[in-house]
Amino acid sequence: MHEFTQQIVNGLSLGAIYALIALGYTMVYGIIKLINFAHGDIMMVGAFVGYFSLTLLGTNIFVAMVTAMLTCAVLGVLIEKIAYRPLRNSTRIAALITAIGVSLFLEYTVIFLLGPSQKVFPASAFPLKAYNVGGLSILNKDVFVFVSAVVLMLILQYIIKWTKTGKAMRAVSLDREAALLMGISVDKTISITFAIGSALAAAAGVMVGVYYNTVNPLMGIIPGLKAFVAAVLGGIGIIPGAMVGGFVMGILETMVSGYGNSLYRDAVAFGVLILILLIKPSGIFGEDTGEKV
Repeated sequence: MHEFTQQIVNGLSLGAIYALIALGYTMVYGIIKLINFAHGDIMMVGAFVGYFSLTLLGTNIFVAMVTAMLTCAVLGVLIEKIAYRPLRNSTRIAALITAIGVSLFLEYTVIFLLGPSQKVFPASAFPLKAYNVGGLSILNKDVFVFVSAVVLMLILQYIIKWTKTGKAMRAVSLDREAALLMGISVDKTISITFAIGSALAAAAGVMVGVYYNTVNPLMGIIPGLKAFVAAVLGGIGIIPGAMVGGFVMGILETMVSGYGNSLYRDAVAFGVLILILLIKPSGIFGEDTGEKV
């Protein structure tokens, strides 16, 4: 039971990272029905911005995270305007292929500029400490990741539920044409959605740097795909579903690593995707809706 509880604690911090990335997937899909496969690489860019903020500018981890979030928010808006907006009325496959192209462009641009080798987060940026709570060993980095993620999720919920921008986002998600008739700027709302989703991904990127202590140009591929699985598990397009799905994926991964073999953790994650698509394609929080013929 002690080991089981320890794995749950470890899984919560890892799941918080997946949940933040999954929120970007689900927000964009909820607005324009696009799976933004470049989202994991936006997280990677945020991790590098955080790394250089720490090493070159000498900032602390919180300033580095804010800098990464602002940078990637701008990057997300630019990607939406340049790559996705011209294809908004095209077929879904065209938008999907473009998203994959943007993903590869970001990866190999970073490799061209910075090289393929990984960078190590400076130890002084986040000195590790261990706390013994009820026999459990809890690292301060786990607390930092979990608390930061929960605070960002609460801020997102406030924006979605209580602000004018959030109401506009919900309106565009529900009926884009009706929102346009009501005077809502659809283009502006979509750009804001990309900005918020990209900022959350950047925060997750800095957390990954703190959690694993390294960053590299291809680091966004697997976490991005696992976050996509988390979004599908919770119900793609449903924000609470992305949060729950992220935590479920994190706990599942640590359980497989702790009780089985870490070699199989990726296989189990994608096995979950296959099962959820076979059993309940709409996800945990999704509802099956009939289609008119």
